[in-house]
Amino acid sequence: MAFVVIASVLLMVILSLLKVNVLVAIVISGLSAGLMSGLSLGDTVSMFVENMGGSANTALSYILLGGFAVAISYTGITKGLVQFLRKAVKGKRVFMLVAIALIASLSQNAVPVHIAFVPILIPPLIALFDKMQMDRRAVATSLVFGLKAPYVVLPVGFGLIFQGIIRDNMQENGLEFTLTEVTQAMLIPGLGMVVGLLFAIFVTYRKKRDYSQIQPSGAPSTIEVDDEPFQFERKHFMTLIAIVAALAVQIITEEMVLGALTGLLLMFILVAVPFRQGEEVMSKGIGMMGMIAFIMLAASGFGEVLKQTGSVEALVNASSNLLKGNQALIALILLLVGLLITMGIGTSFGTIPIIAALYVPIATAAGFSPMAIAVLIGTAGALGDAGSPASDSTLGATAGLNVDGKHNHIWDTCVPTFIHFNIPLLIFGWAASLIL
Repeated sequence: MAFVVIASVLLMVILSLLKVNVLVAIVISGLSAGLMSGLSLGDTVSMFVENMGGSANTALSYILLGGFAVAISYTGITKGLVQFLRKAVKGKRVFMLVAIALIASLSQNAVPVHIAFVPILIPPLIALFDKMQMDRRAVATSLVFGLKAPYVVLPVGFGLIFQGIIRDNMQENGLEFTLTEVTQAMLIPGLGMVVGLLFAIFVTYRKKRDYSQIQPSGAPSTIEVDDEPFQFERKHFMTLIAIVAALAVQIITEEMVLGALTGLLLMFILVAVPFRQGEEVMSKGIGMMGMIAFIMLAASGFGEVLKQTGSVEALVNASSNLLKGNQALIALILLLVGLLITMGIGTSFGTIPIIAALYVPIATAAGFSPMAIAVLIGTAGALGDAGSPASDSTLGATAGLNVDGKHNHIWDTCVPTFIHFNIPLLIFGWAASLIL
């Protein structure tokens, strides 16, 4: 039975790498796991669908955050930030890269708009980047750092969702754990990402790069640049109120659904966005975040099929006997499995329900502490998000930087972010799992 887990996960990864839609790949792999375990197709479908609700809270959070992000973008408030940066930087390359990383970080917690800010912030700055001869690979690294590091270490915004998923799935697999403990466990892996960012800025991409000598390749992005002067209006003030309220509610309640709903409702109540635009805002929000939400639901169903068919238990027994007593090797293999899965499906959030079903029993049998298990699950889930061609973080960065067709998605975004974030995450996460 142990082969069922390996075969189904490999099938999911292979399908994803072959550009099969991630949602379809997870469903096919989940059904395959049930069939290989001896269940009928009908029973497998029923088991899969009935257990998709395990990630319902997360999926709803994504939908509401999508609507909130679109509503904020609708007001045009971020345009003022773009124009401020263009005036303030004046050739200060390091300042610009750090500022981009900080702004991207805010998009994950204080103003949870995720990648929605990239098409607004980056294209108007391209001319400035080229004038400064700034290497866009450094910009991509800063962007992806800000889109990833905050949810890894901070229990706010998308971090509240990510760390909540880790906590919930540890509990569902029989290991009691709190959100505070998850945050503490992820500090060391998060430090690895900071090291990777600093290395990229001060070592790897410190030299200037002349983009006037680079010929455009592929189709340029179709993002339109708005250079109209920004004026702070009443709707922008109301937007700030909605953002602060959403942040306060999510911190107090530790519920991202309530925070996102509060912010979204206030955007309409305070008339930052006209009520008649409500249907359009939600439609675009669902379009932006809906696929991720459904991936989360499907991943939950897949994880439960693996658990309930007994294939996880069989893998645990086989792994425990094979690697008994060798915690260092077990930790490394578990992290590499997480890297492989997340690289394939492109979402760290959707990976957690799948790998938690495997990691908790395997790591418990190997003698890892609950804190170390949380590190293994969280790091393995985060591994691969940076560097994955299918990740919304890398796709978002490329969409903003490729406005003139001079930024390659694989070589200028995926490879640099893989090197500077996945490698440090692997090293720091592995070390933390052995220390904690």
